[in-house]
Amino acid sequence: MSSTTPPTASIPPTERPPQPAYYPTHPLSPLHPPTALYTRLRHLFIPQSFPSSLSLTFSLTVPPRSGRAWHVPAGSLFRLSTPSGPQVGDLNIWNAHDPRERFWAARTRQLQGSHLVEGDRLWSCLPFMRPLAGVVMDGCGLGDRDVGAGGGRGRVTRWGGRVHDLLGTRCDPYVSHMLTNTPYDYHCHSNLVRSVLPHGLTEFDIHDVLNVFQVTGLDSSGRYFMEASPATETSELVFFAEQDLLCALSTCPGGDLSAWGWGMADEGEKEGSGKEEGGNENGNMESTCREIKIEVFEIVDKEEVLRDWKRPERSGYRGNHGMTIPGGEGQVPVAQ
Repeated sequence: MSSTTPPTASIPPTERPPQPAYYPTHPLSPLHPPTALYTRLRHLFIPQSFPSSLSLTFSLTVPPRSGRAWHVPAGSLFRLSTPSGPQVGDLNIWNAHDPRERFWAARTRQLQGSHLVEGDRLWSCLPFMRPLAGVVMDGCGLGDRDVGAGGGRGRVTRWGGRVHDLLGTRCDPYVSHMLTNTPYDYHCHSNLVRSVLPHGLTEFDIHDVLNVFQVTGLDSSGRYFMEASPATETSELVFFAEQDLLCALSTCPGGDLSAWGWGMADEGEKEGSGKEEGGNENGNMESTCREIKIEVFEIVDKEEVLRDWKRPERSGYRGNHGMTIPGGEGQVPVAQ
């Protein structure tokens, strides 16, 4: 079966489940991943090539319960890793030259899937509507919770959980206060806010995230659930920057989510009590918090590796929305 043939094409119409709404049915569909390019990029990290094929240009470690922001030039790679063990992170991405263009989690979820896998691209919001980055390499498996392939898109746990979540969003102090009536300043939303202030952005620029190294799903009632992160000391996630990017990452105060609850502010008094709203009975969340490492790499032989790549252009829709614009009082509308 070709890559443009829906997987249910051979099933009688009355027996077919609904097809993915954005399944690429044309060979030239922009939803097909740039497989040849991403394969070449992935090979740059194999031991025989690395590090001679890549030049490390930037590196930082985001401490537990913190946030940091960094730039990635178009045509470069950036890697997130968990050198101390499992930790989930909340990732925001903007066009470095225009923060109005930012990662659109909902549309990416529709175009790609509920959880990202190798080859998926992270799409930007309207009116730009183009890839900001792509997942080149995913080195975070599910470990002993892996029960098999998830319909051709990654692996699943016994509960249907998958890693690198687009279903949920960042934890924030507003919903936390609603649930616990207690202030706490180091939720992912707040960590992201602090990280971008030096770059001229504000709280209003923070948007829905990609939850990296995080396993989530929907239960039989359609309710969102989270499982403990399966990341190990060797887990990594590598992205290719398709635009000049400003990125920000929060190391979630829930750590690896094995002891998740809304009791961060009360940890000193109610450690592990499980009595607060959404509380946990599995121990102290703070003890499950670790750092995430960030590295940016420049490709040494760009001419060869990026030979068939060009920076994606913004949507070709002209943005008139059916309107014409008058040039002034009594004047004929300006042609658009």
